[in-house]
Amino acid sequence: MSPIPLTPFRPANATEAAAGLAIQVTDLFHKLQGALPLETVLRRDEPLARRTTLRVGGPADIFVEPDCEHALVTVLELAAQMEVPVFVLGRGSNLLIRDGGVRGVVLSLAHSSFSAIERNGSLFQCGAGARLKAIATEARRAGVAGLEFLEGIPGSLGGALRMNAGAMNSWTFNVVERLRYVTRAGVIQDVPAAEVPVTYRSCPLLREAIAIGALLRGTADDPEAVRARMDAYSRKRWDSQPNQPSAGCTFKNPAPTLPAGKLIDELGLKGTRVGDAMVSDVHANFFVNLGNATARDVLQLIELVRQRAREARGVELEIEVEILGEDLP
Repeated sequence: MSPIPLTPFRPANATEAAAGLAIQVTDLFHKLQGALPLETVLRRDEPLARRTTLRVGGPADIFVEPDCEHALVTVLELAAQMEVPVFVLGRGSNLLIRDGGVRGVVLSLAHSSFSAIERNGSLFQCGAGARLKAIATEARRAGVAGLEFLEGIPGSLGGALRMNAGAMNSWTFNVVERLRYVTRAGVIQDVPAAEVPVTYRSCPLLREAIAIGALLRGTADDPEAVRARMDAYSRKRWDSQPNQPSAGCTFKNPAPTLPAGKLIDELGLKGTRVGDAMVSDVHANFFVNLGNATARDVLQLIELVRQRAREARGVELEIEVEILGEDLP
């Protein structure tokens, strides 16, 4: 028997708001149990640290990995009705989850139904859950150029679209022909990429809407030439980036001629630590987890570096890593 639907909760203070959300989360979980197919992963209090490249953070109240678009729409519709927030988790790169975890629903599109890569000539229809390295590798095998830069970006296509991620002087939306997304109300749209405004490290549309997939375009080329470029990109990445757990670049470049890593290095902050969080001694814009870092450690290190940049150079460093969740009490 399904629980009785709740009347939207109107809290008088933060404590009441938290209590009201907890009740709505529990009610939503029971509704999802009855509405979602068995192939969809649905869990309570799912640990998230292991699902991020930085390896820090608390649990999700509800974790859902839909097995199809219909299940995805069901989650979004019910969450909207119950006024429970939904956050999207890709492959966990470029993400810092606070130690108290995430209230509401954490949605993952890692299921195989959202990770397919289908080729038609120099076009690739890719799901949002497809790994960027897998897309680049498939293009290399097919003798298609233009997608090599994706090999060096950790994570999935959905995250790259949301962040308009870039590497090797190329950007994700430079190779996007069409974008398929779903609104928070559960409405699916498929639009030409030319109609989607993008900026440096951002696709504003996908701050609210959720990417489901995209049509990517490359150009025909010799497979060995494509392989040679990918190998060169890979060598450059491994020579210039740390191999410890990290979230990727921590800050946006404050100016085209002033990389954040160069600025932090010039401030003498390589190797600076807070607990087990450290400014990498390989690339100063990467903050690494030496083994037992907490999200609090990383956040304190971020603020330390921002303060030094502000005081020493008058530069206000803007955080590139997305920060989700709540601190522990």
